[in-house]
Amino acid sequence: MVRFASEPESVLHIDCDECALQCTDACQDCVITFLCGPDTTRAATPVVVDLAEARAMRLMGEAGLAPPLRHVRSTG
Repeated sequence: MVRFASEPESVLHIDCDECALQCTDACQDCVITFLCGPDTTRAATPVVVDLAEARAMRLMGEAGLAPPLRHVRSTG
């Protein structure tokens, strides 16, 4: 689904250009679009969050306060 860097601080890299759901209805209901806005220039720059921020995004989604992370890395 998403990939974690191998750095000791463990960060989450979310690259919309690698997402199989980019420009779909699921993209519009993704926490990245919710937090960063539907700016098309955003897709050119990956979003990097640390584990605490990733947990906060997951908890917000589980509580219904924000949409869940819907990133699905495309293959090929």
